[in-house]
Amino acid sequence: MTLFPGMFPSVMDASMMARAQEKGLVSWGCVNPRDFTEDKHHKVDDRPFGGGPGMLMMADPVDKAIKSIKKKGSKVVLLSPQGKTFNDKTALRLSREKHLILVCGHYEGMDERTASLFDEEISVGDYVLTGGELPSMLVADAVARLVPGVLKKEDATASESFAAGLLDFPQYTRPRVWKGREVPEILFSGDHAKIAEWRQNAAAKATKRKRPDLIERAK
Repeated sequence: MTLFPGMFPSVMDASMMARAQEKGLVSWGCVNPRDFTEDKHHKVDDRPFGGGPGMLMMADPVDKAIKSIKKKGSKVVLLSPQGKTFNDKTALRLSREKHLILVCGHYEGMDERTASLFDEEISVGDYVLTGGELPSMLVADAVARLVPGVLKKEDATASESFAAGLLDFPQYTRPRVWKGREVPEILFSGDHAKIAEWRQNAAAKATKRKRPDLIERAK
């Protein structure tokens, strides 16, 4: 649900998302709350009672827009800076849903009486954006790639950053030597057990160096 459906095709119809649609594994669409207004200006916002800066999205257009596409089993998610922080576990959980409705907030937020319309509230970080459109595309991308069959290699997500609580291990490709910097010799050994051990240790070191908070969270 978005006030700006024109923002979505360039992201949702490209790359992995496009391939997922071609395979019939993922589909998407937009509904605009402006289409559910009754005034000639299609007004969806108004001033907050009690005063204050900015405008709020009105409850009725949001309610009608969601109900127009909601069906049995739908999960309705509001993208909001006040929600729980989005992470890989959340993406995996949402990838198991049959129908997601991602609601893009805008202006200073929504009339609080819309809260009962949402099953959960998700934030993509502790910062404020103009609206929920970019966060909803981020969530859609992270979720869709975890749907079985979307990625060519089914185990491709298993060793990625955050999947096991650590960042991904360092990876290298050709040339073997670049600007005097060599690829670790162990990767050419052919010993898969030792390579796996090296990767696990390298992932732990990278996590400790770049994101020590993940180490503490794992503890």
